[in-house]
Amino acid sequence: MMLTLEGVAKQPSIVTSPITLSDGEKLLFRPLESGDVAQLSTFLQGLSPETRRLSTFDGYDLEMAKELCNAINKYDKLRLVVESNSIPVLSGRIVGLVEFSFGLPEGDIERFTKAGYKLDADMDCRFGPTLSDDYQNQGLGGKLFPFVVEIARNFGKRRIILWGGVLADNERAIHFYEKKGFKRAGAFSKDGVETLDMILEL
Repeated sequence: MMLTLEGVAKQPSIVTSPITLSDGEKLLFRPLESGDVAQLSTFLQGLSPETRRLSTFDGYDLEMAKELCNAINKYDKLRLVVESNSIPVLSGRIVGLVEFSFGLPEGDIERFTKAGYKLDADMDCRFGPTLSDDYQNQGLGGKLFPFVVEIARNFGKRRIILWGGVLADNERAIHFYEKKGFKRAGAFSKDGVETLDMILEL
């Protein structure tokens, strides 16, 4: 089944999946919805300084949450959230945000070309995940990744690159991506910090 952004917006269930962590906690992986502003704002504001350093958002407040929710089905982005419903008082809490971009910035194209990869927007997409601090190192990334690959394939993509790369000092993330089959595709400096490009053949 070939997916489109319009199709996902009309029928979010086509990319909605339940996830169960090793401790039995049940989560829901679903598209971001326009009504998620408050929960998304809480998620962004709750990220630690270190998690923010490793992510690529322009802001971590209500305005950023509004901007992301207002962008649904307007551009080349697909954003999905991980929702926890295990604790009644926190029902509907967003604990993760996964972003796809189906457009390729010129800078990415230039960098990957120098590394020997000719990017093509019809074939390639960008992907970037962010998890709440208390859900990191709990195996959630590994549970999410098969769905990430499935979504990319169903959008007709054959390769995934990391959105904004991965900071060279983020050894845990680099190890994770390499275990999932990503290959290093060169390094570049972002705000004076060494960053690695990585690419996955689907």
